[in-house]
Amino acid sequence: MDFWSLFVMDFVKQLQSPTLGFLIGGMIIAALGSELVIPESVVTIIVFMLLIKIGLTGGIAIRNSNLTEMILPVVFAVIVGILVVFIARYTLAKLPKVKTVDAIATGGLFGAVSGSTMAAALTLLEEQKVPYEAWAGALYPFMDIPALVTAIVVANIYLNNKRLKAAALSTDQTSLSEQPDQKELPNTRQEYLNQQSNTVNRVKIWPIIKESLQGSALSAMLLGLALGILTQPESVYKSFYDPAFRGLLSILMLVMGMEAWSRIGELRKVAQWYVFYSVIAPFIHGLIAFGLGAIAHYTTGFSWGGVVVLAVIASSSSDISGPPTLRAGIPSANPSAYIGASTAIGTPVAIGLCIPFFIGLAQALSIAGK
Repeated sequence: MDFWSLFVMDFVKQLQSPTLGFLIGGMIIAALGSELVIPESVVTIIVFMLLIKIGLTGGIAIRNSNLTEMILPVVFAVIVGILVVFIARYTLAKLPKVKTVDAIATGGLFGAVSGSTMAAALTLLEEQKVPYEAWAGALYPFMDIPALVTAIVVANIYLNNKRLKAAALSTDQTSLSEQPDQKELPNTRQEYLNQQSNTVNRVKIWPIIKESLQGSALSAMLLGLALGILTQPESVYKSFYDPAFRGLLSILMLVMGMEAWSRIGELRKVAQWYVFYSVIAPFIHGLIAFGLGAIAHYTTGFSWGGVVVLAVIASSSSDISGPPTLRAGIPSANPSAYIGASTAIGTPVAIGLCIPFFIGLAQALSIAGK
C-alpha cells in the first residue's frame, strides 16, 4: 500500500474519533438553536484539570528523562511561535481591508497555543497507540510566550512608527504655514521628533511575559509541570487525573463546538480574508513545525508522535490566555478580528482537520520509513 493510501485511510479513521465527534456535535446543536448551557465555572474547572494533568505528565517525564533530548524541540517551538507572527504581519496584513495591527494580533493568537487542542491531540495519539515523549506537552510555553511577546512588540513598534510619521507630517505642515526661519527649521523639527519619540511608551518585555505566565491556562500547566518535577504525584495522577482526562475533554470539546458556532457572527464585522486565513494558516503553521520536528526526529530521535504534538500546537490558536493578554498589550486591535478568526474557525480546523492530518502524515511516514 502506497504512502497516500495509508495517509487517506488513517485520516478518515481519525475523523471518527469521539473527541472530534463532541466538537462537531457542539457546533450542530448550537446551529439548531439549542439552549444547552454549561456554566463558565464548570468549564474553568475542566480546563484547569486538563492542563494540570498535561503538566503533571510532562513534569514526571522530565524528571525521569535526559534534558538534552528536549533542547532541539524547544528551540524549534520558540522559532515557530515567533515566525507565525511575522507570517501574519507580511501576508494577512497585506490583504484588502485588513488593518495591520489587527493582522499582527491575529498572528499572535495563532502563534500562541491552545491547551484544549493540545489535550485533544494527546488523546488521539493515545487512542491510535502512537508513541510520543511524555514531556512533549511541556513545549507549550516555549511557543506560547514568544508568540504573544513578539505580537505585542511588533504591534507597538508599528503603532509607534505610525505616530512618529503622523507627528512629522503635522510638524511639516505647521512649519510651512508659519514660514519660520529656514536655518531653525531642521533643528526645531528634529527636537520635536526626539520629544515625540521619548514620550511614546516603550515596549517592555517583562510585563508581557509576566502577564502570560499569570494567565489561567499557562499557570495551571506550569503548576502541574513543577509538581511533576519536584514532587512524587504518581498516586493522585493515576487514581484521579489520568482516568478523568478523556471524559472531561469530551465535555470541553462540546463547549468549544458551541462557542465556535456563536463566534462565526463576529467575522461578519471584519474583512472576509480572516476566514481564508483561519482555514489555511493552521495547516501552514503546522507543516512548518512538522518539518522542523522531522529534522529533530532524524537528528536526535524525536518520536513521530512528538513531531505531531509540535505540529498541532503550532496549528492551534490560544483560546484562554491569549485573548486577554492581547487585549491588554494591543488595545487598539479589534477583538472581533483575532478572537473571531481563532475561535470560530481556527480552533475547529486545528482540532477537526489538522490533528488527524498530522497523525496520518506521521504514521504514513513512519511506515514508509521501515
